[in-house]
Amino acid sequence: MPTELRLKTAMVHGRPMQYAEEGEGPVLLLIHGMAGTLENWREVMEPLARHHTVIAPDLPGHGGSGSGGGDYSLGAHAASLRDLLIALGHDRATVVGHSLGGGIAMQFAYQFPEALERLVLVSSGGLGPEVNPVLRAAALPGADLFIAATASAGRSVGSTLGRGLSAIGLRPTADVAEVARGYASLADAERRAAFLATLRGVVGVGGQLVNASDRLYLAADIPVLIMWGARDPIIPAHHAEHAHEAMPGSRLVIFDDVGHLPQLEAPVRFVGALERFLEETEPATFDVSAWRARLQRPAEAA
Repeated sequence: MPTELRLKTAMVHGRPMQYAEEGEGPVLLLIHGMAGTLENWREVMEPLARHHTVIAPDLPGHGGSGSGGGDYSLGAHAASLRDLLIALGHDRATVVGHSLGGGIAMQFAYQFPEALERLVLVSSGGLGPEVNPVLRAAALPGADLFIAATASAGRSVGSTLGRGLSAIGLRPTADVAEVARGYASLADAERRAAFLATLRGVVGVGGQLVNASDRLYLAADIPVLIMWGARDPIIPAHHAEHAHEAMPGSRLVIFDDVGHLPQLEAPVRFVGALERFLEETEPATFDVSAWRARLQRPAEAA
């Protein structure tokens, strides 16, 4: 059983940001997904903290963190996380992002390459248009009222909500339990507003709106690990394969019989794959001249 997480709070731009921090050593920053919280990492924090300082925050407007001041874009989330690291005395980190957190992790790598040591994408958004129809429906006008009603009910009828989630492809395992818990949290008006603002920045009725594929070449000198569940019902696993092909030198791990949350559904395998990657790679060092050369090559080719 995982130990109880020790929660802390830092003030970032005058707003509280809740996080859990364990261990000592090189920094691992764990970024949760849509409607999630730092609890999404509960199963893996203790083993990862044996050799690392592991920091798992609640994103602004999520969990125990205050609002994002109205800006829930990928860029704003990435900036908040960079500022949290600085406030905690850390200059660089290996950034691990799950689902929406993967999109934030890629944005972090793009905005703050000097602060990035490695990039780990787990069932990541931002790598293709396909996404579960339920998330597309949540982007529709009027979804707020429907979510408010059903999320409130979900607080008291978790089994019913779980059956409903099973109907869209989530199996009765850790992914259902965690998604149900996240959905029930949207009964809170502030959390619901943050969720919808975040969602509508990255998902529309036609699918994902943000696609980082045209900038993946910038990660050529960054150690990259991509992890995915083969049975992911939220974001299809072929996104992982396409990203792996677009980033020569990246590592790809597909977990058989696992859905959208491999860190909860297969924590031992997840930790093993991540620790091997950390042991076998060296932290990236930002080289502005190499970055400039990559940015100039497409223009010259055109």
